[in-house]
Amino acid sequence: MHSSAARVVLYGRAGCHLCAAAREVVAAVCAERGADWAEVDIDTDPRLVAAFTEQVPVTFVDGRQHDFWRVDPQRLRAALR
Repeated sequence: MHSSAARVVLYGRAGCHLCAAAREVVAAVCAERGADWAEVDIDTDPRLVAAFTEQVPVTFVDGRQHDFWRVDPQRLRAALR
């Protein structure tokens, strides 16, 4: 997996409407909570494509998979407490 110091990592791909929606939720919730986040384009790494191609967007919080396809803002807030 991709290594990141950010608390939240959003794995997605260009042109993905679910990824765009997830990006908005992650950005807003992380701004509220003062948490760092990063976005990774899975298409830059064949291992990520193999792992996530049918599930993007995928979010990880503190290195653990949190959600895929949609990001629930309340659930993300709770995970960042």
